[in-house]
Amino acid sequence: MEKYYFTSESVTEGHPDKLCDYISDSILDEYLKQDKNARVAVETFASGNKITIAGQVTANGEVDIEKLVREKIKEIGFDNEKTDMDYRTCKIDIDITKQSPDIALGVDVGGAGDQGIMFGYACQDTEEYMPYAINMAHKLARKLTEVRKKKILDYLRPDGKTQVTVEYEGDIPKRIETILISTQHLEGISQEKIREDIVREVIKKVVPEKMIDEETKIYVNPTGRFVIGGPLGDTGLTGRKIIVDTYGGYSRHGGGCFSGKDPSKVDRSSAYMLRHIAKNLVANGYCKKCEIQVAYAIGMKEPLSIYIDTFGTGVKKEEELVKLVKEKFDLTPAGIINYLDLKRPIYKETTNYGHFGKENLPWEKIIKI
Repeated sequence: MEKYYFTSESVTEGHPDKLCDYISDSILDEYLKQDKNARVAVETFASGNKITIAGQVTANGEVDIEKLVREKIKEIGFDNEKTDMDYRTCKIDIDITKQSPDIALGVDVGGAGDQGIMFGYACQDTEEYMPYAINMAHKLARKLTEVRKKKILDYLRPDGKTQVTVEYEGDIPKRIETILISTQHLEGISQEKIREDIVREVIKKVVPEKMIDEETKIYVNPTGRFVIGGPLGDTGLTGRKIIVDTYGGYSRHGGGCFSGKDPSKVDRSSAYMLRHIAKNLVANGYCKKCEIQVAYAIGMKEPLSIYIDTFGTGVKKEEELVKLVKEKFDLTPAGIINYLDLKRPIYKETTNYGHFGKENLPWEKIIKI
C-alpha cells in the first residue's frame, strides 16, 4: 500500500486571527438574539493594543459593540499590553454601515447573498468523520488552552499553534510522524521546562499512545522563545484561518470564510450543509470518503452545479449520488437555513478548533439516507 505523509495545523483561541474571528462571531450572535433575520457581515482587525470593527449590519436591535469586544478579549485571556493586548486599555474603532440595497434585492427573495463555490468533506479516519491530522491538531490546541485556563500551566499566555504530520498507508492513518506546538509564555520560563510540561500535560493527555513511537519527532517552541504574542506579535484579521476552520487542507476550499457572516451568506451556510451531506453519505455506507462542491450565483436560489467525488470508494456512481442528494436535500439558501435552523445565535460555538467534527452542531447530525 502507498505510504505518504500529510500535515495539518490548528491554532488556539488566542491566536490573533482567531481573536478576530471570535469577536466577529460574537457580534453576529448578539444581533441574532435580538433579530433572527439580522443581516450581518462583520470584519475585525487587531494590531498591537487596538481593535477595528468594520462591516455591514441591518437588524432590529442595538448591540454595545465596544463593551462586547472588551468582554471577549477578557474571556480569551488578553490582559497585558506589554506582551499581547489588554482588554481594559485597548483602543476600539467601530465603522458599521447597513447592507447594500443592491445585495438585499437578491437576498430578500431567498437568493444567495453572493456568488461562490463551496465544498464539504467527510472520511472514515476518525469517529468524527474528519481527517486525522486536523482532528488531532484541534485536540492539541484545545488542550493547550485548557491547561492555561485551568492554571495547570499557569505561565502560558493565550497565543498558540499546533501542527501534526500523519503517516498514512493507503487511506489508513498508521502513526504520527511529527508533532509541533508553539505556545506563548511568560518571561523567565526555561525552554526545557516548557517542553517537559507540554509533553506531559498536553501531548500525552491527547495523543493515543499507539500513534507515537520512538521515531516520532516532537518540537516545542522551536525558536526557543515565544513571549510576545497575540496582536502585539502579529496582526489578526477575520477569515484568515479558513483551512484550520475546515479540513486542514485535506479537501479543497472555495475561498470564502465563515466568521462574522449571517446564514444568508452561502459561504457559510452552504459549507455547513455540504459537510452534513458528505458526512451522511459516508455514515450511511455510500462511500468511505466524500467531497462535494456546489456553486451559486448572487440572487439566484438554486445551485448552478453540484459535484461529488468519492475517490473510488463509492458503492454507487457519482452521478447517482448527485441525483440522490438533489432528491433528498433542498440546497437553496432558504432551504439550508430552515433545515439546519441557522437563524440562532450558535456561531461563537463554531469559531475555535474547527467548524466541523463537533457533535453539538446541527450539521454534524447523522440521519438515515
